[in-house]
Amino acid sequence: MGRLQRTLSNVSDDSGADSGRVAVVGGSIDYPNQPALVGRAALRTGSDHVRALVAEPIYDVVAGHSPNLLASYYPGERFGSEAHERSREVAAWADALVIGPGLVDAEPGAVCETIDAVDLPVVVDALAIEPALEADLSNAVLTPSGSEDDPLEETYGSLEAVTEETGAVVTLTGDVDEIVANGERQHNETGTSALTVAGTGDTLAGIIASLLGQGMDREEAAELGAWILGKSGELATAEYGPGVVATDVIDRIPDTIR
Repeated sequence: MGRLQRTLSNVSDDSGADSGRVAVVGGSIDYPNQPALVGRAALRTGSDHVRALVAEPIYDVVAGHSPNLLASYYPGERFGSEAHERSREVAAWADALVIGPGLVDAEPGAVCETIDAVDLPVVVDALAIEPALEADLSNAVLTPSGSEDDPLEETYGSLEAVTEETGAVVTLTGDVDEIVANGERQHNETGTSALTVAGTGDTLAGIIASLLGQGMDREEAAELGAWILGKSGELATAEYGPGVVATDVIDRIPDTIR
């Protein structure tokens, strides 16, 4: 933990430097709140600006989450070619991109084209992970839960092989979070059983994206992101017990970083 402690002190250093911009592409009629949770987590981790790009029908839901969150929309309900063009515009504004949280029924080709088109670190989350396997993942961090890693295992045989063959970094959330990079697997030491609550995967994606947007390399951002999530969960659980929800964890991120 010594190296991560030094890195954490750098994140918490209030030097006045630019702390980056994060773009979030996700959400759907069924899961409208996920992009906002990602965005709130990124802001609490220190990002200067976060913009969520969502389908037009859920724009009001996402934009209404927080006055600190920027929001844009693409026409229609499904992430397709027109949404891809809008995502490229938003990504050009950002220092890091998250794609996938709540992104139900997206066109696989549009997901791949978005990842391939951007020249910045990308957190590929949830429903974007399977279609993203056809994209260039050499600048990506994949954040599957224990129920979302099957396509990775089926395609490559193991998470270690995923990282060796694609160059991606993988953060697998579960009873014990695991970080896999360059064919090697590490275990995160922080966290509680309360972090199985809905929305904590979105929180992790936002934390990692914020760290990437602040200039951290992918493996270090994945390791520290998992640690921050776990420690913030511990602080929230100490206050709320089994009634912890994702926004409680998000609100403890600054305490963890301090």
